[in-house]
Amino acid sequence: MDRPAGQPRPTRIGLVAATAAGRRHANTLAAAWPHARPVDGATVADALRTAWTGCDAVVAFLATGAVVRVLAPLLGDKHTDPAVVVVDEAARHAVALLGGHAGGANALAAEVGALLDARPVVTTATDAAGLPGLDTLGWPVEGAVAAVTRAILDGDPVRLVADATRPLPALPENVTADAPEHAPRLLVTDRIVSLDGRTAVLRPPSLVAGIGSSRGVTAAEVTDLLRRALADAGLSPASLRCLASVDLKADEAGIVATADALGVPLETWPVAELAAVDVPHPSEVVRAAVGTPSVAEAAALHGGGVLLVPKTASAMATVAVVRHAPRGRLAIVGLGPGAADLRTPRAVAELRRAAVVVGLDQYVEQVRDLLRPGTRVLASGLGAEEERARAAVAEATAGHAVALIGSGDAGVYAMASPALDHADERIDVVGVPGVTAALAASALLGAPLGHDHAYLSLSDLHTPWAVIARRVAAAAEGDFVALLYNPRSRARDWQLGAALETFAAHRPLHTPVGVVRNASRPGERVHLATLATLDPALVDMYSVVVVGSSQTRIVGGRMVTPRGYRWRP
Repeated sequence: MDRPAGQPRPTRIGLVAATAAGRRHANTLAAAWPHARPVDGATVADALRTAWTGCDAVVAFLATGAVVRVLAPLLGDKHTDPAVVVVDEAARHAVALLGGHAGGANALAAEVGALLDARPVVTTATDAAGLPGLDTLGWPVEGAVAAVTRAILDGDPVRLVADATRPLPALPENVTADAPEHAPRLLVTDRIVSLDGRTAVLRPPSLVAGIGSSRGVTAAEVTDLLRRALADAGLSPASLRCLASVDLKADEAGIVATADALGVPLETWPVAELAAVDVPHPSEVVRAAVGTPSVAEAAALHGGGVLLVPKTASAMATVAVVRHAPRGRLAIVGLGPGAADLRTPRAVAELRRAAVVVGLDQYVEQVRDLLRPGTRVLASGLGAEEERARAAVAEATAGHAVALIGSGDAGVYAMASPALDHADERIDVVGVPGVTAALAASALLGAPLGHDHAYLSLSDLHTPWAVIARRVAAAAEGDFVALLYNPRSRARDWQLGAALETFAAHRPLHTPVGVVRNASRPGERVHLATLATLDPALVDMYSVVVVGSSQTRIVGGRMVTPRGYRWRP
């Protein structure tokens, strides 16, 4: 499964069991996860304490009460304590006991449940209410997180104060910019602000710190200079997206150690690229030494942004800080052929990650139950594909988190192409593949795609029929298995027959042809025929037609295209 943003993936999972059944379940996890290992001790309590101190997550096949009694004296801070998941003797439930969000126990419980066929039990209030936890959004959060979260859950007005539109998930309707000023506040800013008992602050990754240095600079000097520069400008180090420098400094120990300590990446750029960046304070001394008139300012400004802290120097280091404009996020999501169990976990995660969902009205209805409260939905009917693509890109360009949905795979005769035609470098794009109608149809027919195959759309709404006919002829002459999309409608009732005639001219008339209507949806129907016997009247726009190659045959009532394996010593 895909973890929600902000929930870490444990790298060392300790497995503790007291019974033979528990050890069997633990061994199942250990076999599946290289980073999980059974932990033993003189007693089960000793094993549990050892796992607690030596791992960043614990899965205990014990009674919940027993785990609580052993671990209670060891509890410290939810941000540093290991995640703990408890599984019962029969592996019916996987309970996220400790570290639900901060430790990743909620996601771990789901992963354990998937492997053991157990039901994940998550009691975190935001998860139970279907709301995003402030500590699960992937950004640092500080201040009165519990108080503001409680107000959100209770439906009380919460005042949203953001310095820009940013790609956050949907927030419920009681979180608004026009809530009363005395209401609890959720701030989204990279500025240092005064905190009180009713204010939580989300720190967006908006700042890039450019770093230049002499060889041998210490991490202490770089860190001290950076922190002073940020503090003097009223900027929070929690909003640093990365440190940046010239590629000659990619191995500078003091800079690398500073990035590691801050938990941000170090990005470096070639000298020639930095030399091309326009900076307010170029230096001929730096040019002579490095080959570019600026390192700190140029590295921070690489890719644009607003210079907030011009270069400032210590004995061996130089720092500049730039705020980069928020980037919207467009997820192009394939929902699969229709059945919920053929929809990928990643697709579900992206739907719940989005603040805006754009799609064909009938597809939106398929997933409406997955959307978080407060999600804005832009639905339209057939024929409005271009408008949907433009709307999704416009929302993402405005800074929102957007999911543009389509059936099957969004890149196959669907919404990815028109959307990416309009998207530019101002937004981040995430593609989420889906099970195509062709794959669903193939699985129902048998194994018709065992060898080379071609996808063809018979719709001449966007492509002239003369072009389609040439492509059909090429597939027929090349003896490809052919998957025919958009094969027939009331207004286009002759094209399928013409295509079948073309295939019949290049392969035997007994060549199998399969028709699948509503694959994986209510009304699913599978029909097997041949090029000689298929009646086009059985086919409509809800159908996929699969024309076999000259090698395709019917075996046990199923279409099979041999791969032609030959095992040799």
